[in-house]
Amino acid sequence: MPIPSDYPKPTRSTAKDLALSQLKKWIIEGTLQPDEKLNDAALAAAIGVSRTPVREALQLLEAQGLVQMFPGKDTRVTTIDKDHISKLYAPLGVLHALAVETAAQRIEPEQIQQLRELNRLFTQSIKDKDLYQALEYDEEFHNLIMEIGDNPYIVSFCSSLQIHIRRFKYFFLKQPLGQTLAAAEEHEQIIQALEEHDSDTASRIVKQNLLRPLAEFEQIL
Repeated sequence: MPIPSDYPKPTRSTAKDLALSQLKKWIIEGTLQPDEKLNDAALAAAIGVSRTPVREALQLLEAQGLVQMFPGKDTRVTTIDKDHISKLYAPLGVLHALAVETAAQRIEPEQIQQLRELNRLFTQSIKDKDLYQALEYDEEFHNLIMEIGDNPYIVSFCSSLQIHIRRFKYFFLKQPLGQTLAAAEEHEQIIQALEEHDSDTASRIVKQNLLRPLAEFEQIL
């Protein structure tokens, strides 16, 4: 189980937070492959924490559906079920479209500027090939729209679905630059629609943007 030793270690409040953050990143990036057996002692040594916070992090990752723990046997990264991709993306697209419709009626000028800055950072991360960071900015962009929409139920449901598709989204960001920058262009179109309080256009483009990774993925299957 080769694990890189030269990755940047973020400052976290607890060892469990550090372990959770790094393990999630390795799973999403593919450093830890689907169905790979996880050794908590090796992971603890690589991250620089004890085995206890690693075990706690693995329990949280199991709840999120990223690992499977088999008591008395082993712990493995969950496999990616291609048949479930569309089942995950379809409700996610609908929920985000609903959130942006509400956000279009409530958004303030300073929030427009926040979205533009997030999209700038997203675009730069793609150009720098910092794909995990690009993924983070993309999620911040859409999460801010949901926050503006002010529906905690949509936020909760989307958060649950998002966990399961992050590996697919990372795969999409590894595609040729032109394809991934198209997502940034759609972000700008969403911002323009929000600025004009055009809920119909914002809803249509958000849905298109959210489903873009699914469309790209199906073309290469």
